[in-house]
Amino acid sequence: MIDVLYFAWVRERIGLPRERVETGAETVAELVEELRAREDRYAAAFADLSALRVAVDQELTGFDAPLDGAREVAFFPPMTGG
Repeated sequence: MIDVLYFAWVRERIGLPRERVETGAETVAELVEELRAREDRYAAAFADLSALRVAVDQELTGFDAPLDGAREVAFFPPMTGG
């Protein structure tokens, strides 16, 4: 089981701020594919991965990052400062 957190418009499209997911995914990309296959709302949220950032256990990483031993994955749009 892994905690999956959604922020900003990702949360709005999926309709949840977080959920606990049972997964056999070995990488973030595989997890995304599992989520996309669930329902249209997930497919819409993950339609354009170039518009998303991901963190595994609060470390910014890429979609090819391994999930072995991970407790949390967070998806969010790029942030801008000001």
